[in-house]
Amino acid sequence: MADIYKMNEHHSSSGCHFVTLSVVDWVDVFIRPVYKQIIVHSLNHFSENKGLNIYAWCLMTNHLHMIVSASEGHALPDIEKELKRFTTQKILEDISVEPPKRLKWMMERFENFSSTLGLIKKFQLWQTCTNPVFINHQKPDQLIEQIEYIHENPVRDRIVTTAEDYLYSSARDYAGMKGLVNIVKLPTILQQFSAVENVNGNFFRKYIRN
Repeated sequence: MADIYKMNEHHSSSGCHFVTLSVVDWVDVFIRPVYKQIIVHSLNHFSENKGLNIYAWCLMTNHLHMIVSASEGHALPDIEKELKRFTTQKILEDISVEPPKRLKWMMERFENFSSTLGLIKKFQLWQTCTNPVFINHQKPDQLIEQIEYIHENPVRDRIVTTAEDYLYSSARDYAGMKGLVNIVKLPTILQQFSAVENVNGNFFRKYIRN
C-alpha cells in the first residue's frame, strides 16, 4: 500500500487518492449509530488535526469509501495507519453495546483475522489492503465520476432513493446542505457539478444494477 502511495508522491500537490477501508471478514459493524458516529468524529478529528483532506466519503455497513489527500508535511500512508488504529480503539471501547452472542462472534472475527495474518496486536478491525487509486485534480471529469460513484453506494444498495438522503456521506454537502464531516470542495469540481447533473441519467444506467 505504501509503495502505491509513494509512486504518486510527486503528484501530491495536484491529486488525491480513492481509498476504501474494509472491515475484516466483511463484518457489518456500521449498522449501529454509535459506530457510525465514531467514524464521523474520527474523520473530523483527522481533518482538523492530522492533515487529512477529505473531498468525498461514504460509510456503508462494512466499508468506508473516501477520496482524500494529505496536507503538506504529512504522509497519507501514515495518516491511514493512524486512522485505522484510532477508530479500532474507539470502536472496541464501545463494542459492549452488542448483544452477548453477536459480541462474541464479532470479537472472534477480529481476533481470528489478526492471528491469521500473524499480527502482534490482538484484534484487527480493518483489512490491511486498501488499494489506493490516484486521481489527478486536473481531470475534474474523472474526479467527479469517482465522487458520484461513492455517493451512489447507498442508492445502489436500495437504502435511500437519492444520494443526498443518506446521512453518512458527503452527498449532502455537494447538494448544498451541511454534511456531518468537514470536506474540501475543489473549485474545479464545483464548476463541473452543474454539468454532471445533466448527465445523471447516463450515470444511473452505467452503475445502478436492476
